[in-house]
Amino acid sequence: MMGRRGVPRSPIFLALCIGILLGALFLGGGGAQKVGAVDQESYDELETFTNILTIVQKNYVEEVGTRELMEGAVNGMLASLDPHSSYLTPDMYKELQVDTKGSFGGLGIEITNRSGVLTVVSPIEDTPAFRAGIQPGDQIVKIEEELTKDMSLMDAVKLMRGPRGTDVTISIRREGVAEFLEVTLTRENIQIESVKSKSLEGGYGYIRITQFQERTGPAVIEALAELNVGANGQMEGLILDLRNDPGGLLSQAVQVSDAFLDSGMIVYTDGRLDNQKQKYFARKAGSHMDFPMIVLVNGGTASAAEIVAGALQDHHRALVLGTETFGKGSVQTILPLDEFSALRLTTARYYTPSGRSIQATGVVPDIYFENDVPLRPGLKPAAKPLVLRESNLPKHLESGEPSLDGTETPTGDLAEEVKPVTAVDEEDLSLPKLGEVGRDPQLDRALDLLKSWRVFSTIDTQRG
Repeated sequence: MMGRRGVPRSPIFLALCIGILLGALFLGGGGAQKVGAVDQESYDELETFTNILTIVQKNYVEEVGTRELMEGAVNGMLASLDPHSSYLTPDMYKELQVDTKGSFGGLGIEITNRSGVLTVVSPIEDTPAFRAGIQPGDQIVKIEEELTKDMSLMDAVKLMRGPRGTDVTISIRREGVAEFLEVTLTRENIQIESVKSKSLEGGYGYIRITQFQERTGPAVIEALAELNVGANGQMEGLILDLRNDPGGLLSQAVQVSDAFLDSGMIVYTDGRLDNQKQKYFARKAGSHMDFPMIVLVNGGTASAAEIVAGALQDHHRALVLGTETFGKGSVQTILPLDEFSALRLTTARYYTPSGRSIQATGVVPDIYFENDVPLRPGLKPAAKPLVLRESNLPKHLESGEPSLDGTETPTGDLAEEVKPVTAVDEEDLSLPKLGEVGRDPQLDRALDLLKSWRVFSTIDTQRG
């Protein structure tokens, strides 16, 4: 069979066309759908691709397999779309399923790829990375002896995860610090406790959500019940801490929001297909509306956590205090290709009840209040960590609304010599500590506001 310009159409090319047609049938969902013929432009481009594939296999300096080339081509295609679409190999698909259950072995770092540099979105609370002082925006330039420039996220995860009790050394570049940091961490079996809670003074409650996992919603309901008992059935106020929460499952964000709203929309998604246009509403049953709330956020608050903060803010159910959030307002759908591999594809944007797109802009707090930056012992001068947000990521989706432009920060020469600065185990009690009254300025400020809430409400009622 001959193509245009007399180039033979290989069996691989025919298989690609068949694969695209089958993929269109599969991705349509809800049974087979009619698929139109491949248009001539797509056909010509596919023919170009298969010609390149044949030339590479024939002429490359080393023998290379078709599967390896195909995976590379697919990864490149998806990476050209946005930072969150990707092909999930069997290993990656398994890791994703493990992560949503909240149990895995490793260091406890949420990472992304920014201009070819592995960058920390946020450390996970109570993990080796968190205790060592890893911060959002830190750039991981080496893992053991391997430079990470252009390293895939999966390869980085494989290097950092391992048996409990074994050590791994990572080298970090931090904005404003002249020397690179070299930190040796001991791997642990990471059991992420999604929801933590405690009673504060005077009947005030505190709930911290570290990540939105399979049972986050029910766990928040249980925590509220315990806090209510501790307050003798009359909670004076609640602080919901979403700082450094990288997000997770949309369904759990909806459940958590529903716990504090008795009506109205929580979030809606909008994509090209009808099944990507979804609306989620609050129900009156089980709503906790009889106490004021403050939500704590920062640059590590992302995705599902932003849905909760945005919904409570739009409904005037809670004040949002802290700094601007990460700004990930896109929905990724997992589309299995078979029982082992899948596509993670960006299929929609989500919007807050008022129609705000958080994509690349984030949630802007009602009260801007920034914690003093934890200074690592032995580092002088230390500076604020680079705040990494969605708008900094290459090829990020635009919000569809006027948005803040992200400014790329030069990454410098990542091959530059790393000057070790060893992490220390001793805790400096002068440093802020998230979630601890007296050592967490944002939490202290939120508690002060809650204490004065009823006073101002009473004055306002009397004036009315």
